[in-house]
Amino acid sequence: MTVAAIALDWLIGDPKWPTHPVIIIGRWIRWVEDRLHPKKVVITTIPVDRHSKWLHMKGVLLTLSTITLSFAVVLVLVHFANDIHPWLGYAVSTWLISTTVAIKGLKDAAYLVYNPLRTGNLADARKYTGYIVGRDTDALHEEELTRAVVETVAENIVDAVIAPLFYALIGGAPLAMLYRASNTLDSMVGYRNDRYRHFGTASARWDDALNWIPARLTGILLILVALAKPGLSAPRAAAAIRRFAQLHPSPNSGIPESAVAGALGIELGGLNVYGGAASERARLGWPLRPRTQRDIVNAVSMLYGVSYLVMGGLLCVVLIF
Repeated sequence: MTVAAIALDWLIGDPKWPTHPVIIIGRWIRWVEDRLHPKKVVITTIPVDRHSKWLHMKGVLLTLSTITLSFAVVLVLVHFANDIHPWLGYAVSTWLISTTVAIKGLKDAAYLVYNPLRTGNLADARKYTGYIVGRDTDALHEEELTRAVVETVAENIVDAVIAPLFYALIGGAPLAMLYRASNTLDSMVGYRNDRYRHFGTASARWDDALNWIPARLTGILLILVALAKPGLSAPRAAAAIRRFAQLHPSPNSGIPESAVAGALGIELGGLNVYGGAASERARLGWPLRPRTQRDIVNAVSMLYGVSYLVMGGLLCVVLIF
């Protein structure tokens, strides 16, 4: 099923259907959030510490309800399909797993920025970069736009490829969807701003825990890809992980970002602006040369290289056993 799901994602990608599981999960998260943590200002006499703990418990409730429901619904769907016919169960599981993976979607998002950059259309490049990052993009030049896209591709090799496939191998479509729900929670409420600092803590920590093993597997796979691809440096990718990964605020994202930076010989991280407020992020890798739009192509190539390694490994296992 996992092999077929990878192939399906390569071919079709991530259609934006209203009934797409991730869209449904996102709507559920927003619906629960609106009831547990409404945006309107609520006057309360609860002490600050108790209010923070109360928000944290509400965040735990959001996390538990989302991952439990996602797992349970997919488990029922798969069992129902299997009861009708095993091949239907296989098809349903394959499709559901493919919706948790976004190899082609990542490539398409990256090329939405790369294509305007290639023609010198900075306005469109800035607009499409704003679709995939939270930082302000209105004033970014080519080198910073490239950095934003390469960082996004690198980080999401874990979130959108290795982690969902890892959990699919362990627990099939239900566990893969539980992971996708967890990652969606983190992307929607797992922020350290005033609104989500307490309410989103549970989601962020849970996502960190689920990504711990996949992130480190991704680091190994990226080194192997760099070893196989001309123009990339596997020793530098490995050295960058050792030197820079722990500097990243995330316990996981620093690994793929450092690996890609090291392999390409560029520096990632630096100054970002969010809503007009500057934020200095850890600098990863060595700036051996300026970043260019071509680094977007190379990052996507590494993304696909990782997916080829996974596919090849799974096929070998199938043939052997």
